[in-house]
Amino acid sequence: MTPEQFLSQIRRQPPAPVYLFLGPDSYQRKLCRQALIERAVPSGDLENGFVRHDLDEVSLDEVIDDARSLSLFASERLIWVSSAEAALPRGRGGATEGDEEEGATKDARSGSSLSAYLKNPSPGVVIVLDSSRYDFEGEDKARMERVRKFYSAVPNVVEFPKYTVAAARQLAQKLAAASGVKLGPAEVELLVEALGADATRIATEIEKLSLYAPGRSVSAEELAALVPNARATTVFALVNALARRDRRTSLDALDTLVREGEYLPLALTFLSTQFRLALVAREQGLRSASDIQSYFSRLGTPMWRQRAEQVQQTVSAFSKQKLEAAIDCVFAADKALRDTRPDDRVVMEEFVLRLTE
Repeated sequence: MTPEQFLSQIRRQPPAPVYLFLGPDSYQRKLCRQALIERAVPSGDLENGFVRHDLDEVSLDEVIDDARSLSLFASERLIWVSSAEAALPRGRGGATEGDEEEGATKDARSGSSLSAYLKNPSPGVVIVLDSSRYDFEGEDKARMERVRKFYSAVPNVVEFPKYTVAAARQLAQKLAAASGVKLGPAEVELLVEALGADATRIATEIEKLSLYAPGRSVSAEELAALVPNARATTVFALVNALARRDRRTSLDALDTLVREGEYLPLALTFLSTQFRLALVAREQGLRSASDIQSYFSRLGTPMWRQRAEQVQQTVSAFSKQKLEAAIDCVFAADKALRDTRPDDRVVMEEFVLRLTE
């Protein structure tokens, strides 16, 4: 189920005996945990009613034993079990055959003890098995499926995937409105990009902005000064300057990146994506930002209004031949950054000079 479904469910009915929380997002997880604490520990006695365990330090059997034990101080308890993925069978390099068999036996016993507990759970006790180490996509997908399979006896599973850029943008707008912070579309875009669409960091920074600028608009310059890692926005300034073929501004932006310790291959990655999107847009005859946004959205490529306008600006500034040459320059610069070289800055300055001829 989704976090929203979970919150709706526990408002309408008592919590289930055991939940499995899966996924890396910490923002929605925090909201669900707080709601569950209020529901499962109604007396507010967190010292006795809220118990923490970590499966990197204790076994799943010990957690089950704790859940079955009656507490003298709290009739209702919430047992939060972190690192739930640590209970899974794992490779035991260097172990003898007897050690491997013993480990497999312990893993099987842990799974069966959980199944037995679910058939007869302790009244007034709620267990949350929390696995936040793996994501649902990419290399983590297979690991996530192993976690899900190991805990297949748990019927109530809540998934916490990472926020998409679009979802993070909506969250930022919602939190800004609730906090009285006035952020325009460009500022919201800048904030989301600077924070990597991390919902928890977005919430934290908007809370800080509400204290810094209550009830007034916040400019892009203020965001760049106040938000950690906002120097990443200088990368977008470099992208825009190159799109305009503005050599002086491009070199100034590059100088800022170097002085602030930015990882220059990251800047090159952004530039590569920008030029490739612009080349596709030009080949498809896409003229307006709305056409670009619509086309890439249909293909399944995330494309928001601000990004579409950036691509449109690049299309207007570069001919098809120049875009192809720019992609060739990206390839050459990427190769040079990987080789033995005097300085990353020299490579990137040559890249800027070639593109702004």
